[in-house]
Amino acid sequence: MIINGEPIGKGEEKVIDVGIAKLPSRSSVDISIVVSRGIKDGPVLLLMGGMHGDEINGVEIVKRVISQKIHQVEKGTVICIPLLNIYGFINFTREVPDGKDINRSFPGNQNGSLAARMAYYLMNDIIPKIDCGIDFHTGGAFRSNYPQIRCHSKGGGNNILADKFNAPFTVHSTYRPKSMRHSAANLGKEILVYEGGETLRFDELAIQQAIDGTQRVMKYLGMTKFAPDARHTNRIIVGSSWIRAKYSGIHNSFVPYGENVKKGMVVGEISNTLGQRIHTIKSPTDGYVIGLNNSPVVHQGDALFHIGKTTER
Repeated sequence: MIINGEPIGKGEEKVIDVGIAKLPSRSSVDISIVVSRGIKDGPVLLLMGGMHGDEINGVEIVKRVISQKIHQVEKGTVICIPLLNIYGFINFTREVPDGKDINRSFPGNQNGSLAARMAYYLMNDIIPKIDCGIDFHTGGAFRSNYPQIRCHSKGGGNNILADKFNAPFTVHSTYRPKSMRHSAANLGKEILVYEGGETLRFDELAIQQAIDGTQRVMKYLGMTKFAPDARHTNRIIVGSSWIRAKYSGIHNSFVPYGENVKKGMVVGEISNTLGQRIHTIKSPTDGYVIGLNNSPVVHQGDALFHIGKTTER
């Protein structure tokens, strides 16, 4: 296997630094890639975090996979990219300096924007070499996602990998144009998107669920013999919607993320600074809280609770 011109033989592990661009100060910005190959032929698995620079749970997940030597498999190859968007990481932001979102810039352009150039590198030097991958993300600013896998339910390979990962929730997610998952699918590569926690904060539940699920996928692929059993039921989300704030004010949530809620159940309230209740928030349906807005200050129309519906009765 050759990555960025660097050969990696069977049984070898290498750290490869890929120069994408330079800062205005002319300081180099390198993406570090850890490649670990087993002594036997097998599938190639990509584990990537930090496509959005403020989603640090993904960075920590891949970092721990490396530090715990989970990536050192008997069969096949694991390519680990703990942090793709270094610019966003050091500036506590989602995008790269040109304001573009890398995950809306695929398949990329080697002469395009910085985001497009990073996407182009992945699509030309990494994605063609893999069989499947897991892309680790979190909720957006102030929003926590309960650990969940997002996959295309009409894709057979995607469904199987999601089932083996066995997250607490599996959410059907259509391919978003210009995303890595969509572009990789066009090449016949299966990519799972993992969501867990929120930006700029570690979430131990989300981190450990991701590591455990990754090991179950690796075991299914025959890369390793051990994987922890899941201690939860994988619930399939067949539809979801957000409860939005009807009024501006101070939001207090009465339920944690992951909670099972019933139609008509009081899940929160909005009040003003004088302590007067403006609005009682009730769930419009049975389901689970798969996403939660943690910001106490909300504006009319803000998304507060992401309710996922299952086939359970």
